[in-house]
Amino acid sequence: MKGTVKRLSHKSRWGQTPWTIDFHPEPAMLPEQVDFAMIGGGFTGLSTAAWLRRLAPDKQVAVFEAETLGAGSSGHTGGLSLAETAAGDLPGLGDVLAGFSSVLRDLDVTCDLTLPGVWELDRVSPSTGTQVSWSDSGTLRVAREVPGGTVDPGKLVSGLARSAAQQGALLFENARVEDMNFGEWTTMHIRGKKVRAGDVLIATNASSLELSELAGRGQPKFTLALATEPLTNAQLDVLGLASGKPFYTIDLPYLWGRLLHGNRIIFGSGLVHLRDWRELLTLDVESGEAASLLSSLDRRVRGLHPALHDMRIDYRWGGPILIAEEWRPVFARHPQSPRVVILGAYSGHGVALSVYLGSWAAEAMLQRRSLPAWNSAELPHPI
Repeated sequence: MKGTVKRLSHKSRWGQTPWTIDFHPEPAMLPEQVDFAMIGGGFTGLSTAAWLRRLAPDKQVAVFEAETLGAGSSGHTGGLSLAETAAGDLPGLGDVLAGFSSVLRDLDVTCDLTLPGVWELDRVSPSTGTQVSWSDSGTLRVAREVPGGTVDPGKLVSGLARSAAQQGALLFENARVEDMNFGEWTTMHIRGKKVRAGDVLIATNASSLELSELAGRGQPKFTLALATEPLTNAQLDVLGLASGKPFYTIDLPYLWGRLLHGNRIIFGSGLVHLRDWRELLTLDVESGEAASLLSSLDRRVRGLHPALHDMRIDYRWGGPILIAEEWRPVFARHPQSPRVVILGAYSGHGVALSVYLGSWAAEAMLQRRSLPAWNSAELPHPI
């Protein structure tokens, strides 16, 4: 499938991100039947589709995205690449960062991946000589360094989509799966048409929770971020960020951040609590609780250090996350069909993890690997 290059700024009700997604598929007729279907065109669905075609080039693979590629969590993340899940190092997880890097290399995806390490900040540790000393409900300092780094989310979505398309996967935007019927083949209802699939991956994360049957089991949230104007090297130095290491706090109030190309700094914090995932369809960062939280974050960031007091904020945005029980990602068979896999609920740790687990999902759908047992009690199979 050929792709078209579009420069998109992601200016929407969710705000504007400081990166772009520059690959989108050309419109095409929906197929009547495919071997493998990915529902959701973010990091998870695209990496699984690309890996499936790499391992099984004779199989027909399709990605169905309700809006545009990366329009959900993937295009609105901050781009931190972390080594574990939000619940820590789960049994059998393996080396996430090594696996993530390997998948990107094998799929020829370039996304400005850098892994300098990540600082964990708190308000009780003594100074470690890193120069970070910020005023934020106490004095924030570096507690320790853990493995990790950053990517450009726009380049990651674009690269995965381009790789999947080049290998022959079919990519469809504005192709929302409205309903599913389970059986020997799974039938998806898309644009008034029925599309059959032998195996399906549901990678919708915080959206379409009825499809994944995670409604009531996962909590959809909306989190906020902003990006500063380009700062000088002297400003970065006095802030303690000249090393380029991203950071997050391990005590409350929560704060995370990272350097971006051009010496911008991204800061993120705050959660809008949603009663229903459909609230994401109308949520606007310029009104209500989201706008209030962004204003609060703006004031908080300016108060961290004198070097930030008068800086300009160039980007403000938000994006959805899904939090499941005990912060564990959901990676399991669907209760209605063993040939449907659910993968998501990364709780804000989804950048490296989603791509890494996406390749794992591809191998599981080809019956070359078993799924982990993290969610076996939550998503039981019918007997």
